[in-house]
Amino acid sequence: MSITKKEIVNALVKSMDITHVQALSIAHDFFDQIKQMLASGESVKLSGFGNFVIREKSARPGRNPKTGEIVEISARKVVVFRSGPKLKLATQKGK
Repeated sequence: MSITKKEIVNALVKSMDITHVQALSIAHDFFDQIKQMLASGESVKLSGFGNFVIREKSARPGRNPKTGEIVEISARKVVVFRSGPKLKLATQKGK
């Protein structure tokens, strides 16, 4: 099971005693800030949670699974998440 942005907003409404509109604004602003920092090439470090880092992948040969044809996979940037020690510990304990 995964959590959606809607569920995050609902949790904020309940825990912070704010309106749905305010919680939605907080969630959008939070994710937009992360997106802007990553788009500018900066890493995002969330203490106690983990880090979002931009990694450059070089071009490489690949294969079209339908036809078997060899194709060139272009170079690109990808976002990588590395969980922090507290998050790793929490997931190992099943919390």
